[in-house]
Amino acid sequence: MKVIDLHCDVLYKLAEMEKPFSYDNADMLQANKMRLIAGEVHVQFFAIFISPEIPKKDKFMAALRQIELFHTKILAPNPEMVHITDWSQLDKLAEGEIGAVLTLEGADAIGEDVSKLHALLDAGVKLVGLTWNPANAVAHGADEAPHLGLTDFGRQVLDVLNERNILVDVSHLNEQSFWDVIKVAKHLVASHSNARSLCDHPRNLSDEQAKALVDAGGHIHVVYYPHFIKVGGEAVKLDDLIAHIKHFANLVGVQHLGLGSDFDGISVFVEELKDAGDTQRVVQSLRDHFSEEDVRGIAANNFINYIQKVIATS
Repeated sequence: MKVIDLHCDVLYKLAEMEKPFSYDNADMLQANKMRLIAGEVHVQFFAIFISPEIPKKDKFMAALRQIELFHTKILAPNPEMVHITDWSQLDKLAEGEIGAVLTLEGADAIGEDVSKLHALLDAGVKLVGLTWNPANAVAHGADEAPHLGLTDFGRQVLDVLNERNILVDVSHLNEQSFWDVIKVAKHLVASHSNARSLCDHPRNLSDEQAKALVDAGGHIHVVYYPHFIKVGGEAVKLDDLIAHIKHFANLVGVQHLGLGSDFDGISVFVEELKDAGDTQRVVQSLRDHFSEEDVRGIAANNFINYIQKVIATS
């Protein structure tokens, strides 16, 4: 069954590698091409993530470097990997092709310069998360005090994202930033977040947040990271992940849900879910709890329907 995965950190890993490698089958990449094929991942979102350790003056160039790697290591040697620059392409992917979507995980790379944001969007970034866990010039991340929110510059950034019909990702925002963002963002998504009521972690969504996000037209994609699934993150099974999907389905409706693995951004795993090649195990587990139509929705169709609404309001 075809799957759309809204988050992986392959580009960050590529930027860190020192030895020659092939994206096709590099064993150190949990979401390499062969594993995407094995897991029937039809569309993979690739995040540009800049480590907080990189000096501010070098962050934008680090982002450009990851975009270069996206083109030279993923797209150019693998013609079946199709760069999605327009959402209409999702319906036009041929059998055997895999859609590749650029995203930005944290706006640190732009500093306080909107022109840098435009440059990244011009390069094909289709989804933007305003923060990673720390604060930046735009907003406050999940590690920050919950009362600190969106900045004045952040509002300028959202104006640009709204104008250009970019998806705004709330996954790493702290509480106040979340509430500030959903009031003004045009197209909302949580690309990789779980239910806080099942696992009390600041990276997860409270029930109130989940309902508000969906009420604002947003979409929720669950993440495979054990520490966001079960307190302590030990001996986490597929059923523990499915419990988050069932909870959200009961809370906001199954039609608003999808998957966002976080492969290559995690180093501990759900049992039997070690890389993208295992993705169909998630699908099979979903079949124990949902109808086939609902499983197809969670796997891919819900996001396709969501994007149709984005296109219609763009």
